[in-house]
Amino acid sequence: MGEVERAQRAAEQAGPTVFSRILDGSLPAHLLYEDDQCIAFRDAAPQAPVHFLVIPRRPLARISRVAESDAQVSAGIGFLPLVV
Repeated sequence: MGEVERAQRAAEQAGPTVFSRILDGSLPAHLLYEDDQCIAFRDAAPQAPVHFLVIPRRPLARISRVAESDAQVSAGIGFLPLVV
């Protein structure tokens, strides 16, 4: 099994991720922004003076499975760094 196949299988496994734990509040994060579609928070191990992550509230395991209904979320995530 190649690296891509292992990554795809891992993405489809059920269970909490770091990001889902941040979203449900069980893992603390320094929130910079939040709305009904996404959140932005400081990286726990920043690699630059300004380093933050933006994630959607709805899990998107694979970009190949993003639906048309996710277009607004994707657009918001792309715009958010300009706001934060």
